[in-house]
Amino acid sequence: MTKNLLMTSTRFIHTSDWQLGMTRAFLSEEAGARFSQDRIGAISKLGHLAKENDAQFIIVAGDVFESNQLSRQTLLRSLDALESLPVPVFLLPGNHDPLDGASIFSTKEFLDASEHIVVIRDMEPISVPGIDGVEIVGAPWRTKHPSAGLCKDLAAALEPAQGVLRVAVAHGQVDILSPDASRPEIIDLAAVEEAIQAGKYHYLGLGDRHSVTEVGSTGRVRYSGAPVATAFDEVDPNKALLVELEDNGKCTVEPLDVGSWSFVAEQFDMNGVEDLEKFEKWLNETPNKECTAVKVGFQGGINLATAAALDELMESKAELFASLRRRERTTDLAVVPDELDQDSVSLSGYARDTWDELLEKAKNDDSAAQDALRLFYRLSEQGSQ
Repeated sequence: MTKNLLMTSTRFIHTSDWQLGMTRAFLSEEAGARFSQDRIGAISKLGHLAKENDAQFIIVAGDVFESNQLSRQTLLRSLDALESLPVPVFLLPGNHDPLDGASIFSTKEFLDASEHIVVIRDMEPISVPGIDGVEIVGAPWRTKHPSAGLCKDLAAALEPAQGVLRVAVAHGQVDILSPDASRPEIIDLAAVEEAIQAGKYHYLGLGDRHSVTEVGSTGRVRYSGAPVATAFDEVDPNKALLVELEDNGKCTVEPLDVGSWSFVAEQFDMNGVEDLEKFEKWLNETPNKECTAVKVGFQGGINLATAAALDELMESKAELFASLRRRERTTDLAVVPDELDQDSVSLSGYARDTWDELLEKAKNDDSAAQDALRLFYRLSEQGSQ
């Protein structure tokens, strides 16, 4: 490690994968608007967290925006939130918003932004405005498909830090976590740790992985995770990292709560009224429903009365959730009409003939017939009320 640093320590917030402008097709128009605005609102929350925790700056390790093609409204609202931050913020272009010919970071609005909004445009170290002895250096994406390892190029371009604490920022998958470590843009963790040991930088803030993750053995290579949940497969999302870095090599990291959205995938056994009641209880007890998207699969076998009650429950509760939908890929639910179903419907003539025909098909696991019977049953029940 470099000795005789001007700064003995620095404290900052590491975040990534804001993906401002992201949409989700399964959200209603109302929920989708809240989801988009909450992603922008997370910028202000990060500013409050920086102030509360005496952080000196914020690094955003890639994918600030969902793409380079966004509405002007999204751009202006995002910049307005960035302008309000109480500390300098360093933005790294990632694979979603690379620094190419169409880059959103090359718009007039960004070029005219305040000096505390800093876009990392090359691999040259950047001094933190208003703070002596701290540098930021990064590896910006210039295309969605780099032909070389950006982190390796960054390390090769740097000399050991002299008299400064240097924080590096990068975006992408680390080789030990990637299913295809042969891709050129994959980050070579061994090379990263060599660069840290050589004093070329003292912390590497990573983006691309939406869950908080420490990698390697130094304690100074981390994914911050996304500040607002984005998908059903994320582990412990809605976070950012508060990092305190000292010149003696000590690095302390604390996760901070940022967002409040949840994406929940669940599976339920459904074999009768008791299981239906358990599912309803689970729905009722789920907190923060307006910011929760749920996809649920069912397995088992039920009669038409229970199937109709399940459909009604899903429809009524969907009004409370940001999204509530059946997970067809994992649903294996047989609807088997029984005598109680047949006794509860009052049909005659053509309707009775159709009912009986559907019953025969349903007995042979005809899913279309089962769905038709469920609808038939619900309509019959509504007509009898």
